[in-house]
Amino acid sequence: MRPTLFLALFALLLAGAPTQAQTYDLANELAVEVANRNEGVLCAEKDNIYLPMTSRAIRAFRIQAVHPAYIGTIQTDRWAPDWTSCDMSNDPSFGAKARRITFWETPEFWLTGYTFPSFWRPNTVPFRVGERVEQGLHVVQLWMRHRERAEEILVVYPPDGYWRARPLPFADMRWTAYGSSFLVGPVEVQGRPIVALKEIAFDPDKKSFKLTFERGGTATLSLTSVDQDRIVLDVALDGPTPEGLPFAALRSMYATEFNADVARIAWREKGGAAWKESPIMTFPGAAATEVWTGRTAPSRHNTSAPDLVFNRFVTAK
Repeated sequence: MRPTLFLALFALLLAGAPTQAQTYDLANELAVEVANRNEGVLCAEKDNIYLPMTSRAIRAFRIQAVHPAYIGTIQTDRWAPDWTSCDMSNDPSFGAKARRITFWETPEFWLTGYTFPSFWRPNTVPFRVGERVEQGLHVVQLWMRHRERAEEILVVYPPDGYWRARPLPFADMRWTAYGSSFLVGPVEVQGRPIVALKEIAFDPDKKSFKLTFERGGTATLSLTSVDQDRIVLDVALDGPTPEGLPFAALRSMYATEFNADVARIAWREKGGAAWKESPIMTFPGAAATEVWTGRTAPSRHNTSAPDLVFNRFVTAK
């Protein structure tokens, strides 16, 4: 099957029955509190950007990773880490026996898991696919076949609840970088922001991940569509996050405008006549119905990494 035809059929397959996040009413869209908890750093490999999102009423929302506006202008991509001014000597480290497994695969998709030689938190979260349960994985990756090669489109780190997503490579690009991360579920700070997970279960038929949280409650994160422009993920929550904790958060890095995974933020307010914009470090916080985070000029750090968009916030019916 030609790749373009497969992508079209795949988009139709994923569309299926509309989810709560897909059928929200623009007139009744929900505004959530987005706070600025950023801190200035010199190290380009430290996540110093933290935008927690809070709402007791939230029950569903959408996350999109979208190629940056300048993606078509990139001549030289950069993704190597920059350890200048970095001191990681005091970071915690828990050793493990490295391994790789394949949970599930079809001709077009597959799910793999890795255990690293060490990680900053213990790897105690079980990951389930059908009757198979694996313990001790540090990362789980969803791959997709595109243009006769494998593309990693979504990853989750079970020990701390971090996710990364990216669309398929743009035009003739053979690869694009990951950049900003996001958290889904009750976000708390344990040395750094995390989501404490009790279990993750993947449903191959629905391309969805069910997250069970240590603090109580569940969420389902579903792959809605992916193409060479964006990847769309819909999240449904089974209730309010406990203790008023954030239901989601953006995590990223910013050292300077030219050395950042995210440099700017734009947001819409409920009933607002126009978008508002700000440099990421001086963002004043907002009650927002939609949030875009990204870059408008190429950076020397993860140049091709996508923007992240949070929107379609829905309350319980």
